[in-house]
Amino acid sequence: MTNNINKQPKIVVIGGGTGLPVVLKSLKKHNVDITAIVTVADDGGSSGIIRNYMNVLPPGDIRNVLVSLSNLSQLELDIFQYRFQSEDQFFAGHAIGNLIIAALSEMQQGFFDGVQTLTKLMRVQGHVFPASDSMVELHAQFEDETEAVGETTVTATPKKINKVWVESKNSNEKPKAVDSVIKSILEADQIVLGPGSLFTSILPNLMIENIADALRKTKAQIIYICNIMTQSGETDDFTDADHVRVLNQHLKENFVDIVLVNNQNISKNYINNQNWKHYSKPVIHDEEKLKEQDCDFVLTNFVNLTDKGIYHDGDLVAKELMKLLK
Repeated sequence: MTNNINKQPKIVVIGGGTGLPVVLKSLKKHNVDITAIVTVADDGGSSGIIRNYMNVLPPGDIRNVLVSLSNLSQLELDIFQYRFQSEDQFFAGHAIGNLIIAALSEMQQGFFDGVQTLTKLMRVQGHVFPASDSMVELHAQFEDETEAVGETTVTATPKKINKVWVESKNSNEKPKAVDSVIKSILEADQIVLGPGSLFTSILPNLMIENIADALRKTKAQIIYICNIMTQSGETDDFTDADHVRVLNQHLKENFVDIVLVNNQNISKNYINNQNWKHYSKPVIHDEEKLKEQDCDFVLTNFVNLTDKGIYHDGDLVAKELMKLLK
């Protein structure tokens, strides 16, 4: 923890999906030095198509994180986020930002350097680092010991996941993060995991060997933002302690210091199951099992209810992170 009151505390946020930008956008309002480490295991949608046809890392999660930390005008961000309509055939479903990231990846002869160029062009407040600069694939073993490859396939398989790991797609070398990623973890005052899908947004980052090593070595406070709802097919019937247990098991030690847990009641009738099929039920708090894993917790309201969906309220999360940082 930094003792210099004039120095910006360093916060590293690790994850992917839709939850990560929500927290980053709120953290941006505070006097902190932000680094986002973003998963590159996505293989669905526009990102998956670009990944397969152009052999570049998937840009979608990176694109959303860049927008959340950018100081460009709203119009400029809307253009960057614009997604072509389905009748546009060749460009159907692609976001302009995805195409720009892919182009810069070619121009800079590497995805990581391309993203760094774009952070400057977009006047990003903080740092945005892909978890790896090489193509990775998510692997999963299920409870029945069968396996699946690829985030989309893993998510669509209706079996309980036992463990996940990542492998390089185009080489026999183990995936690794560049030095800047590792340096940011080792120098951080606070490291935040999530929010996001446990097995497909958070763990793919942690399964990169040198990231896992850095998380074991860092002196930073490690905080896990637990999902508000269980995720159908991935974390059915999980308590908050179960989420932490899976993280600890994958890193082979109790490395999570604090978990943020929502305690706001959610009506069963609120969720529109037609639009939000991945929701299951609220995550239950298990104080005893958390303590067994040497994990402290913050139990309070973190909910934002919007469009019959349930999200984390970024401002409430950021406020709690600032309290813990002090």
